[in-house]
Amino acid sequence: MPALSTITRFYGAAQVAALDRRVIDEFGIPGFDLMHRAADAGFQALCGRWPEADRLAVVCGPGNNGGDGFLIAARGLASAMTVRVWFPGNPERLTGDAHRAYQAFMRAGGVLTDSSAEALADADVAVDALLGTGLGRPLAGDFLAAVQAINRAGEQGAGVLAVDIPSGLDADTGAIWGEAVRADVTATFIGAKLGLVTGAGPAHAGEVTLHELEAPDRAYADMPWLASQPDDTWLAAALPRRRRDAHKGDHGHVLCVGGNTGMGGAARLAAEAALRVGAGLVSVATRGGQAAAMTQARPELMCRDMTAAADLDALLDRATVVAIGPGLGTDNWARDLLERVLMSDRPLVVDADALNVIAENRPPARDNWIITPHPGEAGRLLGCATADVQADRPAAAAALAERYSAMAVLKGAGTLIADRRGELWVSTAGNPGMAVGGMGDLLTGTIAGLLAQGIDPATAAVAGVCLHGRAADRAAADGERGLLPSDCLAPLRALANPASS
Repeated sequence: MPALSTITRFYGAAQVAALDRRVIDEFGIPGFDLMHRAADAGFQALCGRWPEADRLAVVCGPGNNGGDGFLIAARGLASAMTVRVWFPGNPERLTGDAHRAYQAFMRAGGVLTDSSAEALADADVAVDALLGTGLGRPLAGDFLAAVQAINRAGEQGAGVLAVDIPSGLDADTGAIWGEAVRADVTATFIGAKLGLVTGAGPAHAGEVTLHELEAPDRAYADMPWLASQPDDTWLAAALPRRRRDAHKGDHGHVLCVGGNTGMGGAARLAAEAALRVGAGLVSVATRGGQAAAMTQARPELMCRDMTAAADLDALLDRATVVAIGPGLGTDNWARDLLERVLMSDRPLVVDADALNVIAENRPPARDNWIITPHPGEAGRLLGCATADVQADRPAAAAALAERYSAMAVLKGAGTLIADRRGELWVSTAGNPGMAVGGMGDLLTGTIAGLLAQGIDPATAAVAGVCLHGRAADRAAADGERGLLPSDCLAPLRALANPASS
């Protein structure tokens, strides 16, 4: 894998708290100065998104997140906005920098309202500065009521700005603690939080802006992080230009196994994706009667009808990589083919129904495969409910990699990729238009096509996920609704050639 020298690092609540403390203790930047910097960044994000806003509502909590909110409210007053602030309980019981921020707001002429509903009435913009990253239990009482009131204001047309993280969203996992604020913009500070970009995070965070508050680079030097996302430089290194004397044999032979009765399209999508990212040869082993039609539709594919599992042996001998699962089904034909593939020593990319069969009867250990489950399939592989997977996606991805000794790709909003050592990557590419049948098949073929070209499994999995999501984003230029997996094939080819673009 190319060196991850140019990446976005995503942290959890504990790491960000440690960074914050390090900046204060080791680099001598007072916490109140950091709070003012956060308020400046938050207010700039607010004005940038809603430049005509006049009526500002700020919901402040009892910690430093609330302190940020009080200072944002003071900046609103200084800009001649009508500002209403709600705080649960007695603000005089605030301590430290949060109390100093409250006092600054009061000195600026601020007043508090009696309820969050009163503060939010007729607001142009609602600011969520309620809870921050420290939440560890479901919302209740005044906090729950405040979150619900902010969301109602958003539904009625107010803009919603979350300070650091939407209240109710877990900073580490992207899970929801009962309910969470649905923000249009989240101004996050010091370090990017993994929970903002995976699970429910994208739906609740909206547009995310990161402000490091002028923290010194040295503060981040040896701080561990939860996940990383490579950038264009990394992707270009992973997908270098080809030698001028290259031939098809240099770029591998992908065998796609699947396409049971009525599901030939799934296998074809996977096979075409493998071709579009540069595999030299692609064969398809499919259900009897479908091979001729598939070859006619895409003559570059070498398609064979499989009447018995033994028919697969000659194809396995020639394959560099096997992709199995798209349209495979779970009948005896499918199970026999999967058993034959698992007996081979070829590197595998395994998806869809193949994963469901594997979940029923765990196969012998192997170390040369990539599994690509969606949350439902991941739950079956781990013996838990889909909700349990979504409650802690990073832990689920790591558990899949460990249990199956595989590179594990946990699909969904903020797809996660985990290896057996516990290293985690995330992709923020992709859009809701991808919620359509066949997108997973496209990813299977993309990863298999990269793996066939001699790219190592970790790089193939991470690069494949990034290419897949970016291709869908390009294809969604005409709208997310109605996006088809086949729409992504042309942009997939372009993106797989970063050195040429």
